[in-house]
Amino acid sequence: MSAGGIALIICAVSLFAIAVAVAYAVIRFGRLIDEAKVSLKSLTDETVPLLDGVTQTVTLVNGPLESFNKITKNVENISTKASEATSSFVDKGGPALKIAGALMSAAGASKKRKAKKTKAE
Repeated sequence: MSAGGIALIICAVSLFAIAVAVAYAVIRFGRLIDEAKVSLKSLTDETVPLLDGVTQTVTLVNGPLESFNKITKNVENISTKASEATSSFVDKGGPALKIAGALMSAAGASKKRKAKKTKAE
C-alpha cells in the first residue's frame, strides 16, 4: 500500500465521520422542531380558554362600570341644576331673597327671646 492509498483511506474515514455528525445534527434538529411544534400546540390550546376567561371577566367588570358612569352623570346633572337654581335665586334678588332674609331675622329674634326668658327665670 502506497502513501496515496493510505491518504485516500484517511480521507474516506474523515468524510464518513463528517457525514455521521451531519446526520446526527439533522436528526436532533428534527426532534427539536417536533418538540417546538408540540409545545406551540399546547400553548395555543391553553391560551384560547384563558383569553375567553379574560374576555368574560372584562365583560363582567364593564357592566358595573357602565352603571357607575350613569350614576355619576345623574349626580353631575343634579349638582348642575342645584347650582343653577341657587345662582338664579341669588342673582334675581327680589322678593325671594327678602323673604329669606326676613325668615332668618325672625329665627334670630326668636332665639334671642328664648334666651332672655331663660335668663329671667
